[in-house]
Amino acid sequence: MLILIKPYRQTVWRQHFRQCQDCFIADRKEPKPGTTDKMGLVQWLKGQFLCHLIICYGFLVSGLLVNLLQICTLPLWPINKQLARRINCKLGYSLTSQSVALLEWWSGTEVTFYTDPADYQTYGKENAIVVLNHNFEIDFLCGWTFCDRFGVLGASKCLAKKELSYLPVIGWMWYFLEMVFIKRKWEEDKRSFVQSLQNLRDYPENFWFLLHCEGTRFTEEKHQISMEVAEKKGLPKLKHHLLPRTKGFWVAVQNLRGTVAAVYCCTLNFRNNETPTLLGVINGKKYHPDLYIRRIPLESVPEDEAECSSWLHKLYQEKDQFQEDYSHTGCFPGPVVTPPRGPWSLINWIGWTCLLLYPLYLLLVQLVLSGSILTILATVAFCSAGPRKWRQWENLFNYRALWIRLQMNVPRVPVHPCMPWIMYTYSMLAKIV
Repeated sequence: MLILIKPYRQTVWRQHFRQCQDCFIADRKEPKPGTTDKMGLVQWLKGQFLCHLIICYGFLVSGLLVNLLQICTLPLWPINKQLARRINCKLGYSLTSQSVALLEWWSGTEVTFYTDPADYQTYGKENAIVVLNHNFEIDFLCGWTFCDRFGVLGASKCLAKKELSYLPVIGWMWYFLEMVFIKRKWEEDKRSFVQSLQNLRDYPENFWFLLHCEGTRFTEEKHQISMEVAEKKGLPKLKHHLLPRTKGFWVAVQNLRGTVAAVYCCTLNFRNNETPTLLGVINGKKYHPDLYIRRIPLESVPEDEAECSSWLHKLYQEKDQFQEDYSHTGCFPGPVVTPPRGPWSLINWIGWTCLLLYPLYLLLVQLVLSGSILTILATVAFCSAGPRKWRQWENLFNYRALWIRLQMNVPRVPVHPCMPWIMYTYSMLAKIV
């Protein structure tokens, strides 16, 4: 059967719409007297370049230390493979949870989950394939938040570009976590793709395998090309999604049958037509994401490739309709559930920051005790010389835009001496999406 869910009654839609109105009213409540100035000061601090530099420094150095510890687990693999896998899951969590803490605790972004309460009880207790739309720059952060709330962040998997496996920090960490890397050339990827999926059949931890079936992030230009393909193939046109690439999904389902219990169809959107960016998160800007999750038992996904392809196209037509309804009502169908936000991501982030800032603190003390006024003034000037106009530099953080600039011989923009730290961090995260 290609019909995945029953249509919601009009009364239920009205109930959900009233719930969304209540949420919007709650969001617009006036702050208590005296808190505005404090919030303004905190927000100002979050926008300072020195804070951004500390965040990126902690992420990069802790990532390299995690990579080193992962390399130390290599002798353990032939002796006790499952123990090595569990250790790497914990090490991976200590790095990826920093990004979750950045989203939830630094920017204050809280993901609102819409799902069936009966399905809610199974999240985190089974292996699953997660199908998420790819429309936003930080949708991978929202996906990691979803994983973290249900305790599977350390063991979460995804389909990533082969080039990422060569990058320090994130790429090396993912290599040890047995991520599935592809070159986007099916003839070359087929054998390695299947083998990587087969390796997950005896994984010791519950894992979620994330798939962006659209293959790339949504843009108007890509959408126009995709809809031209849909017209040629006689498929219904989508308004908010690109056509899904069915081959990878079918191979993943076939090789994970018996290991994965369900497909989680996730549809993400942001209230008030927000356009979230990673730079906005680093600056402490709060966003309001809504995530609609449907659990579909894997048994309902056809085994035949042609039928599975039709099933996935049908799924994306339903996702597109949900997005269209969201644009009119401001909410998704289904009750709202709020899993508790655990403190471990914040504790881990603070722990790494304190550990890595301590040597810098000792260096600063020695600098002050040295009595060299020239050195002290140079250090203060160095730390306070952050960029004044972030918007002029926002595209510089995108490695694709930077490469285009180099090819076009565009005149250089004055760059802060520490900017390569942040550019490298941002480019690695940008490659994920």
